[in-house]
Amino acid sequence: MIADGAGEDEEKWLAAGAAAFKQNAFYMQRAIDSNNLKDALKYSAQMLSELRTSKLSPHKYYDLYMRAFDELRKLEIFFMEETRRGCSVIELYELVQHAGNILPRLYLLCTAGSVYIKTKEAPAKEILKDLVEMCRGIQHPLRGLFLRSYLAQISRDKLPDIGSEYEGDADTVTDAVEFVLLNFTEMNKLWVRMQHQGPARDKEKREKERSELRDLVGKNLHVLSQLEGVDLDMYRDTVLPRVLEQIVNCRDEIAQYYLMDCIIQVFPDEYHLQTLDVLLGACPQLQPSVDIMTVLSRLMERLSSYAALNTEVLPYFLQVEAFSKLNNAIGKVIEAQEDMPILSAVTLYSSLLKFTLHVHPDRLDYADQVLGSCIKQLSGKGKIHDTRATKELVTLLSAPLEKYNDVVIALKLTNYPLVLDYLDSENKRVMATVIIRSIMKNKTIIATAEKVEALLELIKGLINDLDEPQGLEVDEDDFEEEQNSVARLIHMLYSDDPEEMVKIISVLKNHFLTGGPKRLKFTIPPLVVSALKLIRRLPEEGDNPFGKEASVSATKIFQFLNQIIEALPSAPSPDLAFRLYLQCAEAANKCDEEPIAYEFFTQAYILYEEEISDSKAQVTALQLIIGTLQRMHVFGVENRDTLTHKAMGYSAKLLKKPDQCRAVYTCSHLFWLEDHETIQDGERVLRCLKRALKIANSAQQMTSAARGSTGSVTLFIEILNKYLYFYEKGIPQVTVESVESMIQLIKNEESLTSDPSAESFFASTLRFMEFQKQKGGVVGDRYEQIKV
Repeated sequence: MIADGAGEDEEKWLAAGAAAFKQNAFYMQRAIDSNNLKDALKYSAQMLSELRTSKLSPHKYYDLYMRAFDELRKLEIFFMEETRRGCSVIELYELVQHAGNILPRLYLLCTAGSVYIKTKEAPAKEILKDLVEMCRGIQHPLRGLFLRSYLAQISRDKLPDIGSEYEGDADTVTDAVEFVLLNFTEMNKLWVRMQHQGPARDKEKREKERSELRDLVGKNLHVLSQLEGVDLDMYRDTVLPRVLEQIVNCRDEIAQYYLMDCIIQVFPDEYHLQTLDVLLGACPQLQPSVDIMTVLSRLMERLSSYAALNTEVLPYFLQVEAFSKLNNAIGKVIEAQEDMPILSAVTLYSSLLKFTLHVHPDRLDYADQVLGSCIKQLSGKGKIHDTRATKELVTLLSAPLEKYNDVVIALKLTNYPLVLDYLDSENKRVMATVIIRSIMKNKTIIATAEKVEALLELIKGLINDLDEPQGLEVDEDDFEEEQNSVARLIHMLYSDDPEEMVKIISVLKNHFLTGGPKRLKFTIPPLVVSALKLIRRLPEEGDNPFGKEASVSATKIFQFLNQIIEALPSAPSPDLAFRLYLQCAEAANKCDEEPIAYEFFTQAYILYEEEISDSKAQVTALQLIIGTLQRMHVFGVENRDTLTHKAMGYSAKLLKKPDQCRAVYTCSHLFWLEDHETIQDGERVLRCLKRALKIANSAQQMTSAARGSTGSVTLFIEILNKYLYFYEKGIPQVTVESVESMIQLIKNEESLTSDPSAESFFASTLRFMEFQKQKGGVVGDRYEQIKV
């Protein structure tokens, strides 16, 4: 046998032990081949003596054990053949007990006992009982564990189970269960004892070694779960109480965690459901350091999967009050473990909520109860700053959204916003984004002001600056993405009832205007669009018996719009406010609300004068003014003249001459609208075109003075195109002569041939004129009169 020595020479000891093992195994095999029972027992005992070492780690010892296991299989076959040749199995059973050392003697006894059971010369239960009792002779933890593991392995197919060939006349299933439970109990005691051997400094090493050996103990529970005779009654009355008693009494953290997990994994879900109170009753009795969070989470996951795969068992969950038992058990566990981290408590309630949503999706009161229990545990702890705990809290809050795919259902959970309050600002924004994504993905419509108010409370992390901590830097790209998601959300807040829709818009306004200036440019535009959509749905005021006095009228909504757009210039977003005023003016035009439309235009003009100073922005803004004003038909002569005159004035004040020219000839469209006879003033059209031509001449002269060459002729060609447009419309003041003089003017320009783009533009214009001539009819006749 290997002599005792130092741990650092483990590989050397294993090599020496394996060599001695191999030598004795060789002689044993030679004795077997010559049918020499005496020598076979002698060399097998010497071979097995190598397992008496205390120097090998569990991993290395397992290597040696597997060599022994393979050789003992050969010896078992030899023993069986000996009994067929006339050797008494009883004498063989007695003979192996003459081995000098107890460890080889018990390995040989288990091997002979296996043959004894196979011969059926004695009841299996008697031999198994004898073997399990005899194995008490080895109390060294490592050697005892592997010996009993060998006993469990060879007896596995020889237990007196129902339907087994070794089933006796009496109630032998009880004997089989008793044997496995006794072996399990002794193995667990040996396994736990390993923790308390050796110096305290080696604790981590011992725990690692024990972890490597845990499957040896757990296999006993797997054997129990495979016994046909272990029905629900036996499991409830015998197996589970005995196993839990051993788990609780061992008072060992590693053993308790592993064996509780084993019970959950190896026994049927139906058994867990019917014995839930017994299993959960053991949880508060476990050591405080046991990871009970993972154990209970896995139990709830298994029960959830069981319910999902077998819908017919759902009534049993209500019958056994599974939810109440789990909820109470979690509360007791948290009470028993006063130092339980926040993460563990939140994870337990997160698992319970997922279980509830899968098994009882129609019981919102259960889900709300879980959230309430979670609040009870979090109360007094303030904001949660543990990263993992907050992540788990987000998971908990996301579960109802993922299950129901409907935020409206989540809004019915009264405790939902209270749990949300425990998140810090950053995670509130994360949760708000999750909620909005759920709404957009499932196209959920929030149709009442009350629900909108509740929703905005949930996502206030995105719409409010008030609770932002000082110094918190938010990435601009992330901020824009978040606010754009809020903007998209506004279009999902909709009601067919105009009165309710007005309430919804008012709620949004109240929240958005207190949300800080940097958010307004994202949230105000969709709110304005939502209000304008509502105006289009309203009946004409002439069709409404209450007219302007109605609770919902276009006039009142326009007043509301004016109030919210006023907030934008302070954002500062004057360009955006300017565009929204023009949109509202156009909407008022469709409603025949002249005073309101004029007011919106006035506000737009004020912004243009006071806030828009960049020359390019002024050009764009002026194009919008002219385009919008052209589409307006609601104004009387005086108001229209006032607005048109101001637009003309703005055009003349633009910084660059080309911009002035283009703005002025664009203003010509304000004086001729085909569909409105009251807005057809050819004189003023011609005046605009002549003024544009004058500005173009001035621009060309300035270019010539600056560069020493004639400027571009492009502006003249653009003005020619305006002449052609109005000439085609039949405006009397735009005559053939005026068109021909413009063409001649362009042809006389020296810069025409030196500017390829202008030359191409002019050629295209002439081709267009030729094309119009060939069309014939009234238009063709008009173009025939122009001599190019």
